Amino acid sequence: MNEFSKRRVKLVFILSLFTTGITALWFFLARSLNLHELSLYIAATMPFFICSAIISKVGNLTLARFIYLVAFNISVAITSSFIGKAGSVEFILLFAMALPFVFFSFRREKSYVALFPVLSIVLWILLYVTDFNLFTITKIDTTLADTYIYPVSIFTTAVLVTYQLIFFSMINARYYSNIQDEREDAIEASNAKSQFLSMMSHEIRTPMNAIIGLSHILGDTNPRPDQEENIEALNYSGKILLNLLNNVLDYSKMETSGVALDPIPTDVMSAVKQIKKIHEPGCLGKGITFKLQVDEKLPMLLLDIVRFNQVINNLVSNGIKFTKQGSVTLKITKQEDRNGNVRMRTEIIDTGIGITKEQQEKIWQPFTQASINTNRLYGGTGLGLPIVKSIVEAMGSAVHIESEVAQGSRFYFDIEVKSISNEKLNQDSGKKERNLKGRRILLVEDNKINIMVGKQILERANLVVDVAFDGLMAVNMVKENDYCAVLMDIQMPIMDGYTSSIEIRKFNTTLPILALSASVFLEVKSKIEQSGMNGFIFKPFDPEDLYNRIEAVIDMPLAS
Repeated sequence: MNEFSKRRVKLVFILSLFTTGITALWFFLARSLNLHELSLYIAATMPFFICSAIISKVGNLTLARFIYLVAFNISVAITSSFIGKAGSVEFILLFAMALPFVFFSFRREKSYVALFPVLSIVLWILLYVTDFNLFTITKIDTTLADTYIYPVSIFTTAVLVTYQLIFFSMINARYYSNIQDEREDAIEASNAKSQFLSMMSHEIRTPMNAIIGLSHILGDTNPRPDQEENIEALNYSGKILLNLLNNVLDYSKMETSGVALDPIPTDVMSAVKQIKKIHEPGCLGKGITFKLQVDEKLPMLLLDIVRFNQVINNLVSNGIKFTKQGSVTLKITKQEDRNGNVRMRTEIIDTGIGITKEQQEKIWQPFTQASINTNRLYGGTGLGLPIVKSIVEAMGSAVHIESEVAQGSRFYFDIEVKSISNEKLNQDSGKKERNLKGRRILLVEDNKINIMVGKQILERANLVVDVAFDGLMAVNMVKENDYCAVLMDIQMPIMDGYTSSIEIRKFNTTLPILALSASVFLEVKSKIEQSGMNGFIFKPFDPEDLYNRIEAVIDMPLAS
C-alpha cells in the first residue's frame, strides 16, 4: 500500500461504501415499481462495491479500482437499458467518465486514466446506437419512468457530480495550501542560508584580512631577497584560502545573480607564475611534476584575473588531487590575434585517474563528484567544477573535457579578450604617489588584530589614524573631531555600523563613510546604502585599493 497515497485509498473506500448505499436505494425503488428483474441485476452489483471497499482497505488498490469502475459502468448501462431513454439514467455515466482522473496517478497510471473514461463513453454511445436495447428489449412504462425514475436519476447524478466537485475543490485547496506552505518554508530556508553564509563570510574574512594585510606590511618592510619570495607565497596562500571560502559563497551568488566580471590590465605570465609557486610544493610532495607553459607571444590583456585564477586554481587543484604519478600541466597559448582582440586557450592536463564518459556528465552538477569513492578517497565539496563552468560561461566560452580512465584528463577552454599596450599597463599598475600626509581618518573596528593591521596600513600612507572600538564611540568621536573619512566596520558590539552611520548622518551629512564589510551579499550592500554610507570596501582588502577608495571620497581636512 506504500505506493498509493492515503488520500486515494480513502477515496476508493468511501466511494465504494457511498455507491453501495445508492445501489441499495435503486434496488428498493425497482422493487417498489415491480421491476423485479432489474432489482435482481442491481442487487447483483452490490457485492462488487462492498468487495471494492474491502480490497482497497487491505491494500490491493489497483484491483479495487478495477472492480469498482467496471461494476459501476456496467450497472449504469444495464439500468439505462431496462428503463430506457425516458429515465435519463445514462447521465450518471458523466460521473463515471470523470472518476478515473482522481482514481489514478498521472505519473504512474496514465493508461488507466485514458482507458476508463473511454469505457464510459463507449457504453453511452452503444446505448444510443441500440436505442437503449443494449442489454434487454424489455422496457418499463414511459410514464412511470418520467414520473419516478427520471427525478431519481437526475438527483443521483447531481449528488455524485457534486460529491466529485467538492472532492476536487478540497484537493485543489489542499494543494495550493501546501504550495503556499512550501513557498514560505523555501523563503525561510533561503533566508537562513543567506544569514549563515553572511555570518560565515564575516567570521572567516575577518582573520583573513589580518593574514593578507600583514603579508602586505611585511612586504613593505624591506625584507631580504630570500624573504620576499616567502612573503609573496604567504600573501598568495591567503588569497588561495580566501578562494576556498569564495567557492561556497560564489555558488550561492551565482544561483541568484550570476557572475560579475571586473577586467583589469593583466600580465598573464606573472599571474600564473604565482599559481605555480603555490601548487609546486604539493606536487613535489606527491612525487609528480608541475609544468607551466605560457605562450611568450601573449600580450598584456584586459582580463578579470581574479576570476581567471579562480578557474585555474580549481582545475589545477583537481589535477593534482587525482594524479598519483606523472605530471600536471598548465598550458596557455595564443590562438588568434585580430583587431585588438586575442583568443587565448587555457589547458590543464594531468596523468591522473581519468573520468568515464558517464561521470563526465555528472561532475558539472553542484555538490556532485564522479563517484562516492571519489569523495571518500579525495575529499572536496563538489563545487569547484560548477563554479569553473559558471565563470567560463560568463567569459563567453565553455569548458571542454577529454579524458580516459587511468590515462588522465584534459580540461580546456578558449576566451577572447582585449589586448592592451605595455604603456597602458604601466600607467594602471604599481604604487601611486599619494597625497594623504597629515589627513585624519577614523577607523571603527572591534577586532584588535584588524585594528593593528589597519592602523599600520593606513599609517604607511602617512594618514593620522584614530580608532573607535564600537559604533557608539564612533558617533561621539565624530562629534568632537574633524575627519577626512570614516572606515566603518559593520558587525560590532554596543552599536553596529549601520546604526552608527545613521546617527552620524543626523548631524553630519558630508563626512565620507566607507563600510568595511566582510560580507558579499546584496542585502548587506543595500543596507549600507540605506544607512547613509558612501560605499564599501570588502575584507580582506588590498592596501592599494584601500588608498584609492579613500582618495576618491575625502575632502582632505588636515589633522590639527
